[in-house]
Amino acid sequence: MRQISFLKITPFLAAVLLASCGESDRNASSANDAVQVKKVRVETVQVVPVNQDVTFTATVEADKVNNIAPAMGGRIRKIFVEVGTQVRQGQALVAMDAATYTQQQTQVATLRRDYERYKELFEVGGISQQQLDQAKTQLEVAETALANLGENTTLTSPVSGVVTARNYDPGDVAGQLPILTIETINPVKVKVNVSESYYSQVVKGMPVQVQVDALGNEIFEGKVSLIYPTLDPVSHTFPVEISVANAKQLLRPGMFARVKMNFGTNDRPLLSDKAVQKQVGSNDRYVFVEKDGKAYYTIVQLGVRLDNKYEIVSGLNAGDRVIIEGQTDLVDGTAVEVIE
Repeated sequence: MRQISFLKITPFLAAVLLASCGESDRNASSANDAVQVKKVRVETVQVVPVNQDVTFTATVEADKVNNIAPAMGGRIRKIFVEVGTQVRQGQALVAMDAATYTQQQTQVATLRRDYERYKELFEVGGISQQQLDQAKTQLEVAETALANLGENTTLTSPVSGVVTARNYDPGDVAGQLPILTIETINPVKVKVNVSESYYSQVVKGMPVQVQVDALGNEIFEGKVSLIYPTLDPVSHTFPVEISVANAKQLLRPGMFARVKMNFGTNDRPLLSDKAVQKQVGSNDRYVFVEKDGKAYYTIVQLGVRLDNKYEIVSGLNAGDRVIIEGQTDLVDGTAVEVIE
């Protein structure tokens, strides 16, 4: 009797267990579906005119650099300026030993008297034209030598500028190094290496903005003054010199500078920076585009940054709905629900 009762109860229990398991599977499936649909916010891509501003780094340089030294070595008698002294063109800077110059002055004076005497003799027929010409030639050679010695006895500044280096003291014998260095810092110049893709767009006289870290947010206006005719075959860049007015002499050689050049405008998609993510292990940038309730992984190429938005060079089109919130842990094809 016990065996019969057990057999009758067993099918009933089996049916109950099967029904219970089926209900559990349905509940688990519904829970999984609920988890998989992620709630997100999107931004519709709009195409707008974007200024093509490109920033380069460079170092401020003096417009002109002059090394002051005699053509021939000699002893320094006096230096009239110090480092930091403002000098004007033609100002005396250094006095060298004048012994040789004095000797040459004496020789020139003697030759000049001889020439005057020869002229008198020639007028009365005492000497020939050839002798007079020889005396004149000797005098001219001596005067040229005297002028050269004069330039190398009192050294003057060829430009107006500031003394930036002094390598000797009075009494030293000038050697390989220049005695002084004079630099012109109004204007100054900035040299940048520009990508070859802009070669046809850079023109002489083109306006440029220069900013240096040492002076905060102050912007200096400059102009392209020189474009080098050849390109570096390794970096594929070409040097460009920019002249910057510096009347207040705030810009100084050696300062780190940022140079902004504008190459017009392009109509490009603009997107919030919250949407852009960096691919781990590479420099790729990507976003998720929402379409028909799913998120699609999309590689994008970034251009310039404008406040909290990026210019999108490639990868997106006008009207694309890009996820800007809730994209964490998304994978390509994930089901999403857009929250307006």
